[in-house]
Amino acid sequence: MFVLIFVALVLLAHWYLWHRLVRQATRPGRVRKVLTWSLVALLAVLVTTFVGTRMGLESWVAWPGYIWLAVMFYLVVILVVLEVPRGVAAYLLRRVERRERASEPVAPPAPVAAGTVAEPAEPAEPAEPAEPVAAVAAPVAVVADTAAEPIAVVAGGEPPALSRRLFLGRATAAVAGVGALGTVGYGMSSALGDPVIERVKVTLPKLDPRLSGLRFAVVSDIHLGPLTGIGHTERIVRMINGLEADVVAIVGDLVDGTVAQLGALARPLRSLESRYGAYFVTGNHEYFTAAGPGEWIEELKELGVRSLRNERVEIAHQGAVLDLAGVNDVGGAAGGDGPDFAKALGGRDTSRSTVLLAHQPIQVAQAAGHGVDLQLSGHTHGGQIAPFNLVVGLQQPVVSGLATVDGTQVYVTRGAGFWGPPVRVGAPPEITLLELRA
Repeated sequence: MFVLIFVALVLLAHWYLWHRLVRQATRPGRVRKVLTWSLVALLAVLVTTFVGTRMGLESWVAWPGYIWLAVMFYLVVILVVLEVPRGVAAYLLRRVERRERASEPVAPPAPVAAGTVAEPAEPAEPAEPAEPVAAVAAPVAVVADTAAEPIAVVAGGEPPALSRRLFLGRATAAVAGVGALGTVGYGMSSALGDPVIERVKVTLPKLDPRLSGLRFAVVSDIHLGPLTGIGHTERIVRMINGLEADVVAIVGDLVDGTVAQLGALARPLRSLESRYGAYFVTGNHEYFTAAGPGEWIEELKELGVRSLRNERVEIAHQGAVLDLAGVNDVGGAAGGDGPDFAKALGGRDTSRSTVLLAHQPIQVAQAAGHGVDLQLSGHTHGGQIAPFNLVVGLQQPVVSGLATVDGTQVYVTRGAGFWGPPVRVGAPPEITLLELRA
């Protein structure tokens, strides 16, 4: 159902772009045909991208399609926003045209003398066959604009003057094009640049004072894939190591493919540094491959990253103990590998503070029922591409940052990578240094 809805929206978006950017901004002719077929070609590139990335094709297949997806999205958004001012301008233009037509002088009928009766016109003589037009005669150009413009007949081969409606269509297309390209260019520089280091202090009422100052490096949604390259992983590892954290928490959506495809990109994780180790929980994307997350669990073990599979460990620090638990993502439920809060959190000493790693913020409802003090999540990307942040908020209780849900605090990181288009607008990539306070 999701695929069908997505395909329908993509087709509708391309038709809308053709209507606004091609049909209403050009006259019939070669330019319109070229632009129409260009839009069809871009649609084909987009389809090839989605099919190719799932078949493990090279990254050069993915780049143009994903970039066009982002440009297409912002073209549609900007054009929709411009519909109201464009409609007002079109209404004002119609009023001007009506006034101009009403003010045109009308030739009076020829006067007829009083007392006379007009003689009926004699039938005209049959016309002689027309001579062929000389080669030097000026041609007549007939230009029709299907965007509700009257047919213009221009003698002498001169191009017709640019009508007000055509000018409005071209001005709208220009504003949308510049806006979309500028926004996507900014978004690419944000997505492909260094993540922002967010420093957050969280007070836990039950935290043993000896644990005050314990620091977590939290990263999520790294999304190793065909567009990232090994440099993406190396940069994230370098930045995490620079934080000198006590615990590294990787909160799901590490990869978008199999170990065979992306294993080399994950190898820099072997160099992660922290006092008490690096921990990982699955995200929904770990379940997207036929092999499932099992092969990545084993691969991460070889790289020195421990996966918390509905289980918990004790973090002993300065003579006190913190419970660190992790649950599987809800995406694993369909295959019998979903979250098990009772297994991860049951039987523990409830007088101790508990930090839970759970990929999706929505899991905080169950975490609160088990007395969790703090949940660390990702998944949302902070919306990644505004205004998607407004849509994400309809499905998740927290889009980004620190909040309290049902008495449990939850911190949602925007993630260090991107999914789909290499674009982030209004939600820069993030690595979080979270410090616990008593």
